[in-house]
Amino acid sequence: MIGDEDVLDGTDEPVERWERTKFHRKRDVLVAAVIAVAALVGGLLLWQSSDIEATTSQTYGGTATTPPRPTVFPPSLGEVWRATSPATPEPVAAGPVVVTGNGGEVAGRDPLSGKVRWRYTRDLPLCTVAGAWQMAVAVYAKKDNLLRPDDPRKAGGCSEVTALWPDTGRRGRPPADGEEQDKPDQGQRDSDAELGTRLLFDGSYLTTTGTRLLTTWRSDLVQTMEYGKIPAIVNPDKQPRTGCTYGTISVVTGKIAVIEHCPLDSGDRLTVYKATGEDNDAEEPVVVASVAVSKGAQVVAMSEQCRLDPEKPDDVQQCTAIALPDPNRLVVMDEKGKLVKTYPLSIGAGDLRTEPADHTVAVSRVTGAVYWFTGSKTIALSLEDMRPLWTVDRALGPGTAFAGKILVPVTGAIAVLDPATGEQVASTPVDRDGYRGLVTMSKLGPVVLEQRGNTLVALR
Repeated sequence: MIGDEDVLDGTDEPVERWERTKFHRKRDVLVAAVIAVAALVGGLLLWQSSDIEATTSQTYGGTATTPPRPTVFPPSLGEVWRATSPATPEPVAAGPVVVTGNGGEVAGRDPLSGKVRWRYTRDLPLCTVAGAWQMAVAVYAKKDNLLRPDDPRKAGGCSEVTALWPDTGRRGRPPADGEEQDKPDQGQRDSDAELGTRLLFDGSYLTTTGTRLLTTWRSDLVQTMEYGKIPAIVNPDKQPRTGCTYGTISVVTGKIAVIEHCPLDSGDRLTVYKATGEDNDAEEPVVVASVAVSKGAQVVAMSEQCRLDPEKPDDVQQCTAIALPDPNRLVVMDEKGKLVKTYPLSIGAGDLRTEPADHTVAVSRVTGAVYWFTGSKTIALSLEDMRPLWTVDRALGPGTAFAGKILVPVTGAIAVLDPATGEQVASTPVDRDGYRGLVTMSKLGPVVLEQRGNTLVALR
């Protein structure tokens, strides 16, 4: 230090002193302003393209109660409201609301009036909506992915999954009274599912359908299993077979049954695997059974209540029922894939000729039985051994349970049946405006719901 001047080693030239945190030139201030404006504009553009900006959530703050169920069947049923809902292949009754899906909007409606209580809207098209874990689960389609250009799924898939609490329409499950959540359930994940997928709920897990990939999630939407051609595979050679495509699919608690069409098999293949992998490995399926079956097989239903050996009435196990053509018959297989029983089927000649486009046979399940729509008839199957119990002709869908009876949609009416015998005890006329396609049904309180193609109709 010489006087008040700093010097550099080896020179006597004075160095100008300044504070490093201040700007001394107009150019510095201008550059800083440009950077600030660019950051602001970039942030605005990022926000405009984000999921937050592209989402509209109108929640419900009132008291939501489920109307009571009727104890006796009403003398008649008439239409009380209808809504366009192409994203619900079957009516979705979740908590106190009926859920509809159209365009990018999921709406929770008052079951008695159809009035919208809440709505959740994305700037993406809906793939499908289903009820699971006491919530409404919606899957949206997105085109951006990391698949190879030659992958048929490069055009996009159903990859954004959102779970909505039916009382309010908010995302995720709210904490119960006194519950502390270390990681609050935000009700949204990205996953992999094919366009045209259906969601199959087994009471614990939710599984997507598809031609080359099946994906299973648990209640927090974490993926627990992938079966088939995985888009972004981490460890190869974990899948049991490659090059197969998938037909019909069915689920029961913790297990999935699928018909596989594999190039090395002369016919089809029935495979049953678990919904979760060992050590939480979601890429390596645990196969319970895999057996060759005749070509044209379709999985009808699974049961975990089967008593298949008359000499061992206490032996309860999982079983699977598949339908086979030429001749039409129902085949029951035990949990190891062994054929146990074959039942001839008197159904329409073309009922088993084609596979459902969404990989799901039309069935509804109630206590003690599953109701299967073959394409021309509805057949009740016992969950104890999958044997056919009774048949309804001129049917349009599998039906539902309501007020102690079984309701089956038939041409021009709803047939009211005794669940034990299938005897028709009443018939309620229904004008479906010329609609003749598949009718799926559900109910909420005193309201009977019919899904007729893209339209949901409420009857009371």
